[in-house]
Amino acid sequence: MTKATHPTTSRVLVASDLDRTLIYSTAALALTMPDEQAPRLLCVEVHEAKPLSFMTEAAGRLLTELADTARFVPATTRTRKQYRRISLPGRPPRYAICANGGHLLVDGHTDHDWNTEIRRRLAEGSAPLEEIRAHLAATADPAWLRKERIAEEHFAYLVVDRERLPAGWVKELAEWAAPLGWTVSLQGRKIYAVPKPLSKSAALAEVVRRTGAQEVLAAGDSLLDADLLTAADTGWTPGHGELADTGWTAPHITALDTVGVAAGEEILRRMLVRTAGEDLAA
Repeated sequence: MTKATHPTTSRVLVASDLDRTLIYSTAALALTMPDEQAPRLLCVEVHEAKPLSFMTEAAGRLLTELADTARFVPATTRTRKQYRRISLPGRPPRYAICANGGHLLVDGHTDHDWNTEIRRRLAEGSAPLEEIRAHLAATADPAWLRKERIAEEHFAYLVVDRERLPAGWVKELAEWAAPLGWTVSLQGRKIYAVPKPLSKSAALAEVVRRTGAQEVLAAGDSLLDADLLTAADTGWTPGHGELADTGWTAPHITALDTVGVAAGEEILRRMLVRTAGEDLAA
């Protein structure tokens, strides 16, 4: 590897989704491999005194090196509270995108100017949250609905029993929501309904403007990451998730075959090779 560049002067910005891209819950670890073949894991999130999310130890080392080589920006649909539970290895990110772009954190603090701008865009570009929430309440069946939540007063999500969720329900919801300016995404046990003006790519553009980054790398696994990947110069998707299931790709995106927690490790390795200016071996 070439000598690391301090991230405050790096021309490369790395924006990555977290859950099921770089970090994995206990349930998501089932995607990986049999227990006897599982790699050593690093816990990166604790909730209610219980370990909740993990990455491989090797991925932790790669992320530490990456954060010293480029400007690493977590880009997550998590709320600020949920994001702050995560303790990633390496240099703390200067910028973090939360609530699918609804909040921009700078040195861990909310940038209120950005949130004000997002609220303006939401008022002009999509139906109100109350209308979406009423529809969800009217159509979701208690037989498979476990929880209904509002995130940061910006979007809604349902926690569901996937085995009981009727085939076609998510598709019907997406078709209903699209003309109202909303996107629907199924990720694990959660169904997200997010207004289209609320996007990771919009917040990414603001970070790029502030930092003057000349190259953007990105990674993600879900429909809510598609705009982030499209906005990047180079990107990667794991072999699992909505994007893999639907076959979504773009000319500058590499769709990996690797699934589960090992995919996070491979994504970080490829990002690090790219930021170091070396050619990735086939």
